[in-house]
Amino acid sequence: MNGSSATGRASSVAARAPRFELPAELAIDAAVARRVIVAFIRGQLEQAGFERAVLGLSGGIDSALVAHLTAEAIGPARLLAVLMPYRTSAATSAADALDVVRGLDCASEIVDISPMVDGYLAARPDAGPLRRGNFMARQRMAVLYDRSAVWGGLVVGTGNKTETLIGYTTLFGDSACAFNPIGDLYKSQVRQLAAAMGVPDAIIGKAPSADLWPGQTDEAEAEFSYPELDRLLFWMIDRRRDRDELAAMGFDPAFIERVERMVAVSEFKRQVPPVAKLGPRTAGVDYLYPRRRPGSARA
Repeated sequence: MNGSSATGRASSVAARAPRFELPAELAIDAAVARRVIVAFIRGQLEQAGFERAVLGLSGGIDSALVAHLTAEAIGPARLLAVLMPYRTSAATSAADALDVVRGLDCASEIVDISPMVDGYLAARPDAGPLRRGNFMARQRMAVLYDRSAVWGGLVVGTGNKTETLIGYTTLFGDSACAFNPIGDLYKSQVRQLAAAMGVPDAIIGKAPSADLWPGQTDEAEAEFSYPELDRLLFWMIDRRRDRDELAAMGFDPAFIERVERMVAVSEFKRQVPPVAKLGPRTAGVDYLYPRRRPGSARA
């Protein structure tokens, strides 16, 4: 009877298993990653003197995973998920985001950014899709930080390592946050951890999209597949393989050159703004303290 039950459970799990490609070298111990990240979230909030958190929930896998991790770290009652659709956003994005909210039973708000975005861009008809998308991303972050003041929580980042390395992010838009729990996970690893934490299969399986315009997907826009890009970045960045070694491993030389350039030209996005040092102690250079230092306790 036990064997029959085990077989039944295995079949059931297989039937529910989300379909995504996970390159072998990128597989992680999901249980360890989960434990480390949950502790990281608690630690960051504690160091800064906060008990609550807020994040933008898009309906995509990155923000859905961070919502699950944050809810586990501090409890869903202390998490505010903000949905910020634009008038052209896919209806499925909001539906998927609301599924996460219902599943976690966390607080949520919906803020339509259309009037704010359209009010600015109405006088700038020359703005192309990229400018419009970047402005939307920054408008969403402005909303998120305003809601964080009301909620009394830190803004949690939802960007992954792949996007950060190639610069597929908007500076002071989706990249802005108080701390980022999944910033060291490649997209493929985000999918693996999301599956382990029970993020809905509909979210894990759909094509990643910043939802910047109708039908936009990351992979179609940038002309890559995440598993292929993740593998190359892993060997290029983490394992420090040079161009010849990567080519010998089977990576297309043109693809290697393109990704190397994407990583190089986006370096400024990964650095804090440099400061012209004039005084004996300069903030961020040689005047450095932990986030919570004596005298920083919040009232």
